[in-house]
Amino acid sequence: MSGYHELRDIAARIARTAGDFAAAERRNGVHAIGSKSSIVDVVTQVDRDAEAMIGELLTSARPGDGLLGEEGLSAEGNSGVTWVVDPIDGTVNFLYGIPHYAVSIAAVEGPPEPGKWTIVAGAVYNPSLNELFTAHRGGGAHLDSTPLRVSDPVALEESLWLTGFAYSASHRSVQAQLVLQMLPKVRDIRRMGTASLDLTAIAAGRGNIYFERTLSPWDHAAGELIVTEAGGAVSGLAGRPAGREGLVAGHPDMVELFARAIESMGGDKELYTSSQ
Repeated sequence: MSGYHELRDIAARIARTAGDFAAAERRNGVHAIGSKSSIVDVVTQVDRDAEAMIGELLTSARPGDGLLGEEGLSAEGNSGVTWVVDPIDGTVNFLYGIPHYAVSIAAVEGPPEPGKWTIVAGAVYNPSLNELFTAHRGGGAHLDSTPLRVSDPVALEESLWLTGFAYSASHRSVQAQLVLQMLPKVRDIRRMGTASLDLTAIAAGRGNIYFERTLSPWDHAAGELIVTEAGGAVSGLAGRPAGREGLVAGHPDMVELFARAIESMGGDKELYTSSQ
């Protein structure tokens, strides 16, 4: 098997290729061609074309690996490695021409499922700013060639909280109630619309804490590794894996502080049942 740094380099190269493709297509104009979980959860043809491109490039580079992507990319592998892909994270931003979207690619060992996987390499590329965030297990995290480090812990009232909201109206209502309780207790809140870039922002010290719910594996796989390799921690709530029911990321002390605050307000109650 290739070393983790080689997997990182593959992720970085392909993320940049796909991101530059998406940016070029965006300049020509894009429109939604459908929706997924709800009418506000849109997809563009560029999402699908970019994912197909990524799948072909990964298969060419690593023919024995598995694939899992947001737009249906799926393949069983025999190497023990699966690539978890979000071809355009922040599709609504992409649709509206807001320059805050990314390609996210991660390599994981074991089942490609939060709590069961081991994330070993990843890349998140924002073509609008030409920023490439990378990490591999045990090798640190970087923005291009600059090492990343999460910001030092601060008091809760001095913290900048990065977050996002669900596509489901009922889940948004629950999230809004937590914001109503938490917002007076923090410095401010930022909702920028791209989970992978929120995680890389935490790794780069551009915020103190990231907390979001209703995430899918491809939303956070690469960014999660970038945070932990930058000295941060990533945690779920109430003993659950980080992901669908909640993900908190930041300096380890901040993660503990923020998780306690959320749980004290009932923000850790399950949104999903096992049948959903």
